[in-house]
Amino acid sequence: MKFALRGAAVFDGYITHQKCALLTQGDCIVSIVPENNIPEDYKSIHLDGGTIAPGFIDLQVNGGGGVLLNNAPTVETLNTMAAGHAKFGVTRILPTVISDKPKVALNAIESAKQCDKQHSGIIGIHVEGPFFNEEKAGVHQSEKLRVLAESDWSWIEQLAALPSILTLAPEKIDNKDIQRIDELGIRVCAGHTNATYSQVEEAHKHGLSGFTHLFNAMSQLQGREPGVVGAALSLSQTWAGLIADGIHAHPASMLAAIKSKGYEHIFLVSDSMANIGTDKKTFELYGEMIEERDGRLVNSKGNLAGSAISLLDAVKYCINTLQLPAEQALAMASRVPATFMKLNNRYGTFKPGFTSDICWLDNDWNCAGVWRAGQKI
Repeated sequence: MKFALRGAAVFDGYITHQKCALLTQGDCIVSIVPENNIPEDYKSIHLDGGTIAPGFIDLQVNGGGGVLLNNAPTVETLNTMAAGHAKFGVTRILPTVISDKPKVALNAIESAKQCDKQHSGIIGIHVEGPFFNEEKAGVHQSEKLRVLAESDWSWIEQLAALPSILTLAPEKIDNKDIQRIDELGIRVCAGHTNATYSQVEEAHKHGLSGFTHLFNAMSQLQGREPGVVGAALSLSQTWAGLIADGIHAHPASMLAAIKSKGYEHIFLVSDSMANIGTDKKTFELYGEMIEERDGRLVNSKGNLAGSAISLLDAVKYCINTLQLPAEQALAMASRVPATFMKLNNRYGTFKPGFTSDICWLDNDWNCAGVWRAGQKI
């Protein structure tokens, strides 16, 4: 089917076009043309203002739609998560399994491999843990943390079949193993780590390229020891995920990071849990009840357990609270994550031949419509 979306501003991933229409055919973007130049064989769909943008891509999604990946690492869970996030303009997700038994990670990977990559919204998998520093475990259970064993390569090598992220503590793994993981094509990120600046710098030389939920569960920037945060801000050829909710990081800290690295190297993440896309205020993780209190998801110890936001909430926070240009905030939720995952030849921008993943946002930046691979969902 050929259709043209008109009546809204068109953000193509880089700049915003006014009085233009977005042309799509099947599951591909065709072009952006003036509204008065829509070909006759295209069905014209009039939108009532707002902005159409490339569909959002969330690289850290623990759950959604009432389910959590660790609790049931199945295809059904993944599809439910993707559907829960689609309500907020998110057309592609990287489901995230946190520190657990090796079988849980392997089942999550196998389930992701079974999903229809074009139409399910599942683009790969993010394994967060278990090679973490116990001092920065956060909500991850200490008994689930461990050092890398030879047997772990059986599931790590399965990650190579998918776009994937493995988050680890650089000080808890040998650099030659980081290099081996990177050479498999897996994106290596630092997280839940108490590493020194020099340890991160060495890991970066061996393939570490990203930082998971910047500022959280990592050694902080100090005058004599820059720590993981200092490494994230100063290593220019790295990217960092940012939970923009005003809870996981102070607005001034977020602005400092964006100014230091440039928004082109900061991608927004939700770090969302089971409650996203539902009215739920509680859910179970590791057999323990997690509840939402004043916008925070916490366990019985009061530790943060993911976030209560969607990726759209993060975009709106960047626009309304951080006062970033809308084009930057939208890019940080679409083009930048696609670039980090080396999927920017397919997603994140409205270029001819790219997948027609589209979100329509109204004038208040609420989601008014979503198309994944050209199909309205």
